[in-house]
Amino acid sequence: MATRIEYAGKQVKADDFKGKKVIDREGIEYGNVKHVHINTDTLEVVGITVHKGLHKDHFLSRDYIDRFTEESVLLSSAPIRVDSQVVDIDGRKIGKIKRLHMTTDTNELESIEISTGLAGSRIFRTSEIWGIGDKVILRQTKDEYKNP
Repeated sequence: MATRIEYAGKQVKADDFKGKKVIDREGIEYGNVKHVHINTDTLEVVGITVHKGLHKDHFLSRDYIDRFTEESVLLSSAPIRVDSQVVDIDGRKIGKIKRLHMTTDTNELESIEISTGLAGSRIFRTSEIWGIGDKVILRQTKDEYKNP
């Protein structure tokens, strides 16, 4: 039995969204829907798994989802993803996101781990992020980043 999602006054099966494009407000495509996650107690959508390329799946909570359409899943904001470029407030390159740290209770993003070279990495809390788009922008300059 497939779980149904209601949108635009219609009921549809959650399986109908498999393979649909996931797009943000700027038209950037993040991949295709692999799974729709549903809370078994409330039967509400809690998020989706997005598939992009070989072994590149990531979870987006419902906070990122604006709406489901017949053609795609539209996002309300750009998501933070592993391998996203990270820059300082002046636009200078810091590194790439190596790992996302989520809270176990709510699956909300708590912090990001950034690779800073061959062997190094550094963790930044979400409060230290200024903006998210094509790149993740930190609230500090590269000099402030190097001298905590």
